[in-house]
Amino acid sequence: MQLEILSPEKKIYSGEAVGVQMPGITGSFEVLNNHAPMIAALATGKMRVNTGKENIIYTIKGGFVEVVNNTVSVLVEGVEKA
Repeated sequence: MQLEILSPEKKIYSGEAVGVQMPGITGSFEVLNNHAPMIAALATGKMRVNTGKENIIYTIKGGFVEVVNNTVSVLVEGVEKA
């Protein structure tokens, strides 16, 4: 699936991903290939991106995620690579 992580300042990540674990406001969840369409609010916490070759961990400060047709768009208020 195609993943984009954007902050107000810049594009953080753009590329293929096998899975993404995110801190939702009601609990952690994971998005995998062929996930149903959804929009969710994100809380402050750790986000793990599995590229198939490595896991990249970011600390995010809230935001939103949209999943449509194997495209995952994550908009975060703040982010640091862990």
